[in-house]
Amino acid sequence: MNASDRALILQAQDGSVDAFSELVERNWVWLVRFARSVAGGADAEDIVQESLVAAWSRMSSLRDPDAFPAWLLRIVARRCFRNARKRARWVPLPMSTDYIDPAGCSPAESVDVERVLNILPVRQRAVMHFTVIEGRSDSEIGALLGIAAASVRAHRRRARATLRTALGEPRIEKGLSHEIT
Repeated sequence: MNASDRALILQAQDGSVDAFSELVERNWVWLVRFARSVAGGADAEDIVQESLVAAWSRMSSLRDPDAFPAWLLRIVARRCFRNARKRARWVPLPMSTDYIDPAGCSPAESVDVERVLNILPVRQRAVMHFTVIEGRSDSEIGALLGIAAASVRAHRRRARATLRTALGEPRIEKGLSHEIT
């Protein structure tokens, strides 16, 4: 964390709305990107906005200013998980009416990533977002989501199995099949 961010966090903890607004501007894009991967595009901005309101009301409870990004992400993640539990909609890929397979493309090249991620349980979706989109390590993902690195690996393994089935990829002997990263 740079000194500028740290100073803004300390000012926000002291009640500066301007400092918190600047923090919101600096973190908005990556928080919405994460929320879109986990909760879907329609709800992502609302979830992030609600999370930021909650974070503002709890700024004084943040003990370590250096932990602000992870603390904020955990608030967003919990709201994404809560939202997903409420909605709990599972739509298998083949039932999608607006799925278009462009001529000349293999199924892997024409997959709507958001639709594919939506078939995963919410924690698996979060793990896959951090793994594939942000390239984070198991320990980083675990720290961000508040789970053990071993749990991260278990969620990723289950997600990959679900994606293999959904995309019609046969499971072949270990080491010979194409891995979905």
